[in-house]
Amino acid sequence: MDFLSLYAAALTVLLLLAWLVLRRRAARRAQAPPDRDALDTVDDWPPEAARVLSITERQAFELLKRAMPGYLVLGQVPLSRFLRVPARHSYATWLQRVGSLSADLLICDSGSRVLAVIDIRAANESVRSRRRHERMARVLRAARIRVHEWREGELPSVAEVRQAMAHVLQPAGPGLASQPGSSRPMPLIPLPDIEEALSEGDRAAAEAAFDQAQEPVPSSFYEDNEPAPQR
Repeated sequence: MDFLSLYAAALTVLLLLAWLVLRRRAARRAQAPPDRDALDTVDDWPPEAARVLSITERQAFELLKRAMPGYLVLGQVPLSRFLRVPARHSYATWLQRVGSLSADLLICDSGSRVLAVIDIRAANESVRSRRRHERMARVLRAARIRVHEWREGELPSVAEVRQAMAHVLQPAGPGLASQPGSSRPMPLIPLPDIEEALSEGDRAAAEAAFDQAQEPVPSSFYEDNEPAPQR
């Protein structure tokens, strides 16, 4: 009788331990995030339309249009659209770090080549936001793209914008770089001449005269390098 009681007690303890283990595993599975591939793009992230530009960004956009007639101004363009990176490392990792960030405003020539980026900074930005802006600026400058930082509530005047964009209005040509006493920006091209230049640019593009390396990065450029297509 004592042996049977001891056996029953041991069996009860083993069953109790097994029940506790199974319950703990079930709780862990319930707390674990769902599989990314099991989520539906629309059902699990219901989309809602929103504005592309904030109030300050719209003001800066109109300011650039007035100060830089004839140049193409674009807003909120992801870095992955106009930057290329080597495919020897994971593109998804780069996209997560910086490629998904958007440049507030782009100034482009008639061939849509990026000449400068306007980065609009908040008056009181957090440490995380400051680091994100600094990381984006570091990447852009490594790609030899000029970055101009503007503060919310402290946008420059039209004249100040033209002066700051002297590198766009007066590109350095052979034998013209680093001339002393020539730091003043050239006056803006008259509108009829700009329209003629744009027409010539469109004609050159039609004749495939632009550098193919400057063409936009296609949305599916790195698709073959990433596994598991999402729904």
